Amino acid sequence: MASRKDDKGYVLWKGESKRKDGYYIYQYKDITGRRRVVYAKDLPALRKKEKEIIKDLSDGIDTYASENTTLNMAFERCMMGKTNNLKESTCQFYQYIYDLIIRKELGQRKVKTIKYSELKAFYLSLLVSGKLNICTVSSVHTILHATFKMLIRDEIIRVNPADDVLAEIKKSGRWKMNERHALTVDQQRIFLQYIHDDPIFSHWYPLFAFFLSTGCRAAEALAICWSDIDFTKKEIQIRRNLLYRKRPSGEYGFYITTPKTKKSKREIPMIDKLEQILREEYERQKQDGFCKAVVDGKKGFVFMNRNGGVFRSETINSAIRRIYRAYNKEETLKAMEEHREPILLPHFSCHHLRHTFCTRFCENETNIKVIQAVMGHANIETTMDIYAEVTDMKKTEAIEKLSHNLNIF
Repeated sequence: MASRKDDKGYVLWKGESKRKDGYYIYQYKDITGRRRVVYAKDLPALRKKEKEIIKDLSDGIDTYASENTTLNMAFERCMMGKTNNLKESTCQFYQYIYDLIIRKELGQRKVKTIKYSELKAFYLSLLVSGKLNICTVSSVHTILHATFKMLIRDEIIRVNPADDVLAEIKKSGRWKMNERHALTVDQQRIFLQYIHDDPIFSHWYPLFAFFLSTGCRAAEALAICWSDIDFTKKEIQIRRNLLYRKRPSGEYGFYITTPKTKKSKREIPMIDKLEQILREEYERQKQDGFCKAVVDGKKGFVFMNRNGGVFRSETINSAIRRIYRAYNKEETLKAMEEHREPILLPHFSCHHLRHTFCTRFCENETNIKVIQAVMGHANIETTMDIYAEVTDMKKTEAIEKLSHNLNIF
C-alpha cells in the first residue's frame, strides 16, 4: 500500500491528515472508544502530541479529559465524592479556602499543565505575602493533593504534582519564619494579668484562662456547657464543637458538630486555679444570669458575650488583637517614662494559646501518649513535633546553664 503524503511531500502516518487551512490533524480513539481529534500548525508539533497520546493510551490515561479538565472542575468532582466521608463543617472550610485562594487563577488552569515547580512557587508566594499562616497553606496543600490524587485514580493524569511539595517547603527558611511559636511563661502571665486588671477586658479573663489551662481548640471551648464540667472529679468533658458557618440553605448561623476527630472526644483534668476561676464565674452567672443561647438543643454555655449570647471563633482573635495592642501601647508609654526597654507581647492568635498550653505540658511531662490524649491530637506526629521543639529549647537552655556553671576556662 502506497504511503500517504501531504502537499509538501511529507509521509503521513496512520490517523494523520492535513486540512485545507494548513492545519494538521490526528484522529484516534480514547480509552472509552470515542473518536477524538487534535490539531497542530505543523507536523512536528502534531507528532509531539501524538507521542503523548499514545503513551497515555498505553498507560490507560484519558488524554482528552486531561487536556480539557480544569482544576476547578476537578475540585468540584472531588468534593462531591467526599461529602459522605467528611464532616459538613470540614467541607465548608475546604470550599471557603478553595474559593478564596485557588479558584480565580490556579483553578482556571487545565490539570495537565500544572507542574510540581509551579505549586512550590505558589505555596511560597502565599507564605511570602504574609497574609496566610502556615496552617492555611497546609490546608491549601491538603485540598490540592486530594484533588490530584482523585485525578490519578480516574486515570486523567499520571503523577500527582503536589507530591512532596509541602515537605520541600517545610525545609525552607520561609516556613520556619512562619511557624507558630508558643508564648513564653512571662508573656502568658503578662497577658492574663492585664486582662484580669483591665476593666475593659476583664470579662474575657475566664475564657482566656480556660484556653491556657486546657489547650482546647476555640470551637471546643466555646461549646463547653456547665453540664460538661464536673467539679467533684475536677474534670472537663470535650464532646462537641460550636461553629458559626454558612449552612446549605445559604443562611449563616451557629450550630453544633461533633469534635474534629475521634480522639478529640476526651476528658481534661482541671488544674486548681482553673477550678477556682470557673466556680467564681458560675456564682457570678447565678446572680447576673446564665447564657440565653440555645443551639441545636444545647444550652447552658459557659462562655457568653455581654448580650448573653455565645461567641463566634472570629471574635476571639479580634479580642486578642485588641488586648495585646492596648497592652503594648500602655507598656511602651510606661517604659519611656521609666527609661527602660518595653516588655511587649507578640502578635498571636487563639490557636497560639493551644500551642502554648501544649508547650508548657511538654516541658513538664515526658509521656507522649498522655500529652496526645489531653490535647486530642489525632496523630502522634503532631504531638511529637511540639515535643521536639520543646526538647530543642531545653537543650539550648541546658547548654547555656552548663556554660555559665562550667568553670574550666
